[in-house]
Amino acid sequence: MTNQIEQIDEWEVRDLEDDSTYKIEVEKCSELGNKSQPGIRIKYYIGGSRYYCIYEPHSGEKLVYDAKKEGGTLVRRDKSWLKHDDLWLRNSLIVDGDKLKARVEVKVRSKDEPVVKDYELPFSF
Repeated sequence: MTNQIEQIDEWEVRDLEDDSTYKIEVEKCSELGNKSQPGIRIKYYIGGSRYYCIYEPHSGEKLVYDAKKEGGTLVRRDKSWLKHDDLWLRNSLIVDGDKLKARVEVKVRSKDEPVVKDYELPFSF
């Protein structure tokens, strides 16, 4: 079976400080990870480079376990860009009862608050 990709969302955050733009695309995929299972792929376009954050059941099980230990939310430090207090990109896994959500937060210097969006994951444990 071929990987079926459906774009869920696409958005940008512009920083007026240096006129840079952070573009985010969120896709639902039928085959992700080593076991080719359904999941969410988040693509970031920052400064001419492309980065990915993937949520799929095989690696997601450990993330859910860690999130429950943290009280329901887990920041994915390996897939986040947290270099400055006023400019960052944060990926989190949110455990809300039986529902799992991927959270994307983008903070730029010219905005007081980060732009935050949540996406339901197509799997649970």
